[in-house]
Amino acid sequence: MKPVLLIVDDERSTRKVLSEALEDGYEVYTAGDGKTARALLASQPVDIMLTDLRLGGESGMELIDHALALDTPPTCIMMTAYGSQDTAAEAKKHGAYYFLTKPLNLDEVELLLRQAAHTRTLETRNRELTEKLQPMSGLGAMLGESASMRSIFERIKQVAPTNATVLIEGETGTGKELVARALHTLSPRAEKGKFVAVNCAALSPQLMESELFGHERGSFTGAVQRRIGRFEEADGGTLFLDEIGEMDMATQVKLLRVLAERSIERVGSNDPIAVDVRIIAATNRDLGRMVREGSFRQDLYQRLNVVGIALPPLRERADDIVLMANAFLQQLCAENHKPLMKLSRPTLECLRRYNWPGNVRQLRTAIEHAVVMCDSASISMRDMPEYLVQQTAPEAPAVGDEEGVGSLLLKDVVRRAVLRALRLSKGNQTAAAKMLGIHRRTLYRHMLESPQFFSEFLEQS
Repeated sequence: MKPVLLIVDDERSTRKVLSEALEDGYEVYTAGDGKTARALLASQPVDIMLTDLRLGGESGMELIDHALALDTPPTCIMMTAYGSQDTAAEAKKHGAYYFLTKPLNLDEVELLLRQAAHTRTLETRNRELTEKLQPMSGLGAMLGESASMRSIFERIKQVAPTNATVLIEGETGTGKELVARALHTLSPRAEKGKFVAVNCAALSPQLMESELFGHERGSFTGAVQRRIGRFEEADGGTLFLDEIGEMDMATQVKLLRVLAERSIERVGSNDPIAVDVRIIAATNRDLGRMVREGSFRQDLYQRLNVVGIALPPLRERADDIVLMANAFLQQLCAENHKPLMKLSRPTLECLRRYNWPGNVRQLRTAIEHAVVMCDSASISMRDMPEYLVQQTAPEAPAVGDEEGVGSLLLKDVVRRAVLRALRLSKGNQTAAAKMLGIHRRTLYRHMLESPQFFSEFLEQS
């Protein structure tokens, strides 16, 4: 289905050339004044509106204000022969997607419209996903509609009711602990015991054993009283061992024994204590390679990897970025006591283009930064972290190289030839293009670049 394009310009020649040049890719409507444009906007949805700045007695700025106030506003592009930096800034302030200076370059117009149409599709998707932020869009605190995440959700639902040990692998920030918590919440253990998390990377080898298994009073210097370890704390529930790849070899041996015998011994005691604990481990390292290198025990790896869940990085599931960004936006607006905001079109493009080395965690942090910095109802690029804006800046539409005197003389010869062909063909543009030996679109391009030169002929045709 073609995007609907509304061209608003009080110059008939510009409307005529643009509409005929773009009709293959768009469903084109034209208006010569603001009143006609408003009527068209009221009668049907418009995806993109390309409007001149001066429309007789009305300003294109006013028309943009009217269009953007609609329930389903179009993407608005301003064009004018009276361009200046101040005017461009004013157009952006009114919500214009881009600002074009006449005479228009057809290649630039077409590229810009393609970008606007893509952004329009993205915005529609954003709105749909915002409306669909229900539990069915994810699992527990996890969100995702991509094929990879739907597969993971199904795997979690299948594995959760069992007592199988699970190994979760994925880059930092992909949500490994969220998966572990979902496995616990959806299991019968959620009613019998706690979910206890231990970050193995945060503990020294000396503290690891005491943290996991507990200790008796006087078992080492500073042990002034008995301490219950995490295994006993998680009895009946789930113990989540995060960053298991950082565990030292000595503790790996003790963990392997616990998995085999289902009992522990506190530091300083020889009395075994039976524990009923489900182990879920997670890592951002390649444990298979560590086994080959001798830094992780193969038998422990096999014990942990009864069921494996591999989380994809955010860059491989870009379809979920808009969904998660909107979810974070709602949550963080509430947490920071701010009214609910929305993400602007350029901001959505920025989020999709970024590589997200920190994955979901980094996305949440970026949205939180924007919520704190934004002082309006819509989050724009200026509210986003600077590193993100710098690395995702889109290339501006190419407008061609600067022309020298020779090029100007050549352009004059070409447009006179085009005008002569049009007159000889009595306005038949297809015949004129054939007479010149060029494609009809090339003919449109020459006419659009010099509308005043061809205006008299076009008005009479």
